[in-house]
Amino acid sequence: MDAILSVRELTEHVRRAIEGRLPYVWVQGEVTNLSRPASGHVYFSLKEDDCLLNCVWFRRQQKQENFDPLTGEVWDDGPRPSLALSMENGQTLICSGRLTVYGARGQYQLVVDTAQSAGQGLWYQEFEALKRRLAAEGLFDAAHKRPLPREPRRVAVVTAPSGAAIRDFIRISEERGLSAEIRLYPTPVQGDDAPPAIAEALRQAGRDAWAQVIVLIRGGGSVQDLWAFNDEAVARAVYASPIPVLTGIGHEIDHSIADFAADASAATPSHTAQMLWQERTVFAQRVDGMELALTQSMERRLRLLSQFLAHQRQALGLLSPQERLRLHRERLNALVRRMDTALAGALEQKVRLVERFSAALSSLPGGLERREARLEALALRLNGAGEARLARAAGDIERAALPLPVLGRSLGTVQEHALSRLELRLHSGDPDLPLRRGYAMVRDSSGGFLRSVSGIAAGMRIAVALSDGRLLATVDAVIPSPEEGERP
Repeated sequence: MDAILSVRELTEHVRRAIEGRLPYVWVQGEVTNLSRPASGHVYFSLKEDDCLLNCVWFRRQQKQENFDPLTGEVWDDGPRPSLALSMENGQTLICSGRLTVYGARGQYQLVVDTAQSAGQGLWYQEFEALKRRLAAEGLFDAAHKRPLPREPRRVAVVTAPSGAAIRDFIRISEERGLSAEIRLYPTPVQGDDAPPAIAEALRQAGRDAWAQVIVLIRGGGSVQDLWAFNDEAVARAVYASPIPVLTGIGHEIDHSIADFAADASAATPSHTAQMLWQERTVFAQRVDGMELALTQSMERRLRLLSQFLAHQRQALGLLSPQERLRLHRERLNALVRRMDTALAGALEQKVRLVERFSAALSSLPGGLERREARLEALALRLNGAGEARLARAAGDIERAALPLPVLGRSLGTVQEHALSRLELRLHSGDPDLPLRRGYAMVRDSSGGFLRSVSGIAAGMRIAVALSDGRLLATVDAVIPSPEEGERP
């Protein structure tokens, strides 16, 4: 062949060569990289050791079968659904079809016509055997799972330093939460060297005792790519970690032994960051809610104190010396007005009497001087009597007013003592006072107060209220007080 071939021409030559030499084949292998897109076609690979054969099973070929395509046995119970609907990764299949070349990728593939299950592959069997053995040892028990810290400030990440997983994790961590320090423990995440390296990185992170949580992540890939996380040494290193471990391996459909042994697992590496840190808008909403609650609480407290102060002021006003002085002053003014009215009437009556006497005397000769002298004497006596009466009334008023200041001070002292006692009772009822003396209030996860260890069990989440904040804790052990007779 002397001519220079184009890529399309070379691909066509290869396709004709393959299809001519192998027009129809039967192939056995272990299913991996299974994918079912919305088109209804099924894409997968058949694996044997390090060899892969890409396969496509078009929807039109996925037919119900009335017989076993391998043995030719006819089934008495009628047609059975196509295996394309139920095949799984790790399952060993015997597939028949034609080999062809997919030009868009330059790969040869098997276009499947029929398929028959030949049992589960060795990798899947190893996976299930290890899973059952570690589960029997308790590595997957829920009782061993530890809660993840909320909004951690120090995070150890075990992954490949150049992978997309660590870039996505750092990007999301910068977008969420209130910032955190991330320390990378670089390690390969696929291949034969990956399992011991991953296990050692986990152990090193535990020995450093720096992080609040360890994140073990790896991006998506085939079953072979993710197989390092199904290693027993990795699973035991995850289980033995003194720090809680969060895994995010592959995609949502991928599940590894490390996921089962971890304290928590995420669907993807990005999801691990979402599980550790909340969106910042959540914090803003929480602050707004707390500010609103605080404002409402202060307004309610101020309103109650204002009502209490108004009641106390009203009660104090009714008993105050000033109020009693005001009442006595009003009574005194009324008496003075009555006295002035009575005195004016008496004077007017005396004036009229004097006028009559003057008229009578003026008609009598010789006796007018004597009458005038007598009238002057009577006028002097009348004026003296009025002044004396006014003086006595003023003296009575002064004597009545003398005890009022003493009485006012006494009543004020009594009210001050009563107000002090009320303030003392109000202060002693302050629920925050014991907290400032070193005591604490403990609530369970439902918000109820804990008054006895009988209602607490190890592992329970509790909230401890102190004078300057709250603590969220987990009960490690419950130690009841010894009975009276058992005390030394």
